Amino acid sequence: MLIGDVAQRSGVSARMLRHYDSLGLVRPTGRTNAGYREYSSEDIQRIFHIESLRCLGLSLREVSRALDDPGFTPSELVDDLIRQTRERITAETELLTRLRRIDAVEPAGWEDVLQIVALLQALGSKSAGKRQRAALSSADDAPMPVEALVEAALNETDPNVAGALRWALARSGDDGLALLAEGLGSPAAEVRKRAIQSIVEIPNGQATALLKDALTHPDIVVGRYAALALGTRGIAEAVPTLIDMVIEGTNDVDAADALSALASRPALTDQIATGLVDRLTHGSVEPPARRRLTQALADIPGTIASRALADLTHDEDRTIALTATYILGIRNAQ
Repeated sequence: MLIGDVAQRSGVSARMLRHYDSLGLVRPTGRTNAGYREYSSEDIQRIFHIESLRCLGLSLREVSRALDDPGFTPSELVDDLIRQTRERITAETELLTRLRRIDAVEPAGWEDVLQIVALLQALGSKSAGKRQRAALSSADDAPMPVEALVEAALNETDPNVAGALRWALARSGDDGLALLAEGLGSPAAEVRKRAIQSIVEIPNGQATALLKDALTHPDIVVGRYAALALGTRGIAEAVPTLIDMVIEGTNDVDAADALSALASRPALTDQIATGLVDRLTHGSVEPPARRRLTQALADIPGTIASRALADLTHDEDRTIALTATYILGIRNAQ
């Protein structure tokens, strides 16, 4: 079979077949009387073998070894090809992500594109200072994909850079909230914590709705951050979690401050006072927790809190009795 027929049947160009011949990879078995290359069926079969191995990513040199070296074993080469392919896929995926993020910003011109690329590179820098400057500049007029900010915020370990990223996200409005909500579902506790910390700093209704949902999150740390933030926003749903925090002694001072802020609203005063008193009288609450609950009553206005404090002046726990007496003295003097 002449070279043109082989090229048509195999899909390999005549030029490539001549290249194979020059490399000694596949030489036609014969020649016609006119000197043209003439391929046998075995030659054509070898061409198909070559193309099959090339489609796996083998170089022509590796193909030659695979076909001609009797001692050649494919396992090591295949493992290497798998590694190279994974590296290539990773690189291509990163490129695709970068392009998609640039496209999402809808750059007006190449200057915007170059600026976005520079910011993305800075966010991925090993230098904390560069990452922080990138976060701060992204909050200005510089275009920046919110997705990149969220990814950086969820993975940042430096506290200063993390603060700058949360500030930038807060300035971006609710664009990143859906991605931050996904972060709350991460299997990594640190990522969940960074997600809720970022949501807390976004002061809008959608963020508040996410925080309400987070109160019942399986991760208790997420629920506590949500409760403290909701307390400052005057949301009554946070009260039970805040009281639990006082009892458990976890950020209990902040929780008591949040309860105090909520109790300044007349509609919530009695609810909060009753909640604290109910837990104080519960037999399973340990003495240290009862003391913290007593202290929390100090800044809760109203008659329910005052009557409870009066009763506590006679408590068997001397520390509680003295604390209640002191608090009542201050309240009566006001």
